[in-house]
Amino acid sequence: MGRFHRHADGTAHDHDTAHDTAHDTAHDTAHEDDHGRHGDHSGYTATGTSRIAILEDIFSENDRVARENRLTFDAAGVRAVNLMSSPGAGKTTLLARTLAELRDRTKVGILEGDIATSIDADRLQGFGAAVALVNTGSGFGGECHLDAVMVRSGLDRLPLSGLDLLVIENVGNLVCPAEFNVGEHAKAMVYAVTEGEEKPLKYPVMFRAADVVVVNKIDLLPHLDFDLGLFLANLHDVNPTAKVIEASARTGTGVEEWCGWLTGQVERELAQH
Repeated sequence: MGRFHRHADGTAHDHDTAHDTAHDTAHDTAHEDDHGRHGDHSGYTATGTSRIAILEDIFSENDRVARENRLTFDAAGVRAVNLMSSPGAGKTTLLARTLAELRDRTKVGILEGDIATSIDADRLQGFGAAVALVNTGSGFGGECHLDAVMVRSGLDRLPLSGLDLLVIENVGNLVCPAEFNVGEHAKAMVYAVTEGEEKPLKYPVMFRAADVVVVNKIDLLPHLDFDLGLFLANLHDVNPTAKVIEASARTGTGVEEWCGWLTGQVERELAQH
């Protein structure tokens, strides 16, 4: 059994050694990055077939529910943004600033994902936004990401028809959240300068998936041995089309530009209805 991977269009398959050699060579060259993301399963000689079948079932179910979620968002006229980052990058602090900035001009809902506790959801109360919490440790096995089924479980607790924008704050993790479509219209990422310049190269899946990357905690740059130019070059190598916003959720720098990107998403939704 060969290597299993998913493409950007959601299709998934493995490479069987019985495939035509010339086809495999060309295909492997064209999708080398995809293989690196999803790994080589050929070492699982006893369970390889079962592993691939399970992965195909998981992704197939997820994609089906993601399509249902998208239809729900579109029917309600709400723009959905999947917000991802590593733990501690500053997603929740940025969201608190965002809600304060947008409270009088955009109706925002938050679907908060965490493995356990309501700490982050509680921090986002009091800004006039509807907030629903999904703990992945409660009935979902403590998953390190939100998938489409988990997101759907929280939608009934949000007044979608009364919202302009839904921000899905994903579980803090630099790997898994980017691999699961949850029905969102756009993916956003918060990255902190304390994480190091090499992260786009080490974790390309998330950086590649992001439509916008908020480079957070730039107020700390004078105190860090961090090369912002090198980070931006690494990001460009992985995702040359991503919009970059330099920000500090603590001081408010860049928050207006970030809110402008979000309201631009809402305007796109309104233009389609």
